[in-house]
Amino acid sequence: MRVVFLGSPEFALPSLRRLIESDHDIVGVFTQPDRPVGRGRRLAPPPVKTLAIERGLAVFQPPSISKPEAVEQLRALAPDIGVIAAYGQILRQRVLDVPRLGVLNVHASLLPRWRGAAPVPAAILAGDERAGATIMRVVLALDAGPMLDRVEVSIRPDDTAGTLLGRVAEAGADLLMRVLPPWEAGEITPQEQDEALATYAPQIKKADALIDWQHEPAAGVCRKVRAYNPWPIAYSYLDGQPLRVHDAAERPERIAAPPGTIVASNGDGHDEGIACAAADASVVLLRVQGPGGKVMSGAEFRRGHAEIIGKRLSSNPG
Repeated sequence: MRVVFLGSPEFALPSLRRLIESDHDIVGVFTQPDRPVGRGRRLAPPPVKTLAIERGLAVFQPPSISKPEAVEQLRALAPDIGVIAAYGQILRQRVLDVPRLGVLNVHASLLPRWRGAAPVPAAILAGDERAGATIMRVVLALDAGPMLDRVEVSIRPDDTAGTLLGRVAEAGADLLMRVLPPWEAGEITPQEQDEALATYAPQIKKADALIDWQHEPAAGVCRKVRAYNPWPIAYSYLDGQPLRVHDAAERPERIAAPPGTIVASNGDGHDEGIACAAADASVVLLRVQGPGGKVMSGAEFRRGHAEIIGKRLSSNPG
């Protein structure tokens, strides 16, 4: 088939690679415009653009693919099918109507659970045991199109959003390649989603990663740490300054102190890190980062800041 691929971040790379390695003809790659990054605010290309150029593919970066000029670019490519993997733009009906076999989306969840922009962090936050990928036909409603197939991926106890998203991306890419031949042959009848089971995972904001020691149980704190790694990284305030938490572990011991209090030991005799009281048990901060500092082990940070024992981590800088 003549395939137009639409994707931008690293999640999209496995699907694009599988298509490149297949017998399909990738007639164009649409991706987001280059964006300023880092302290220098230098323009950087999306990962999909970098791979597409390396492989000699035609790349298009319209600010809006639904604008008439972008739709004409798409139509000129005469695609049989469109494939989306985390493109980052909303497609209007005029775009969906161009490929004769429609547009398929590699979505990073077991639809209808976790529609929206951040399904993998949402699955970790909720304590789900399974994540996965769904191949769906794109419709105008958000991630509500009929499903062609799904694949499950187990969530490991130590999974971060980064590690889990990588496995979901690979599983989704493999599923895409299994789905395309029967879809082209008309052998798949898409299954409508059960709207009663739909849940939503909105775009993540930095403020979402703030730890609420007063109300969140220890397990919830640790899920938040894993869900917001590698971005935006869970954080709390210590002496009015942000302390970012890159890794943490729940411990069953209750600490006889207000939630957020840092203690000398969490009671098990191990020098693991920074032991803190939570609402119901305790949490050990295993890897942390102070303002402007490097990421270090919690134990190393505590040894260099002995004065923190007895202080409280807070959800506000005041």
